[in-house]
Amino acid sequence: MGRPHQVTSRLIIVPGWRDSGPGHWQSLWAEQLRGAERVTQDDWIAPTRKAWVGSLEKLILSRPEPVVIAAHSLGCIATAHLGNEAVERVAGALLVAPADPERRAVLHDFAPVPYAPLPYRSIVVASSNDPFCPIRLAGAYARAWGSEFVRMQNAGHINIDSGHGDWPLGLALLQSLTGTPAHRSARRDSIEPLASL
Repeated sequence: MGRPHQVTSRLIIVPGWRDSGPGHWQSLWAEQLRGAERVTQDDWIAPTRKAWVGSLEKLILSRPEPVVIAAHSLGCIATAHLGNEAVERVAGALLVAPADPERRAVLHDFAPVPYAPLPYRSIVVASSNDPFCPIRLAGAYARAWGSEFVRMQNAGHINIDSGHGDWPLGLALLQSLTGTPAHRSARRDSIEPLASL
């Protein structure tokens, strides 16, 4: 008997408001993980739900393989707003430090946040002292979305400002969604392709 066919998933990186700058774990993953793609937005400063969700859906639907999403902050909320056609292509999602669009006027177009279960495996990671989203709200998102919940102690917004550049825990959580261990090459410029669930 031959080996079972292994389907490869595409990693889609979804930054939050104002994008993720150099040194942020999302930027490092985009550089280091083979096949990773980063969604781009026309306006990172004054986001609208229609434009942001539309850009993400377009990228997801342009790929022939299933996708695994690694989202941060407002990117988590954009992911929760995906339409059915795009959702059907998602194999899993790592949702880190979700935003609270009702607390910041510039993000109000993303409210209300959907509170429906996500039909794929997801992990919400939140910090006890995130200045942009109370831990109780992040926990409520996780319960509503049917996500596993990882609570970090005093990790801020889980970004470069809180010391989360190279973020090994995040990479391990990402790989737990795919069942494939991460192996960085000696040149640190690639990781073995992600395998779907």
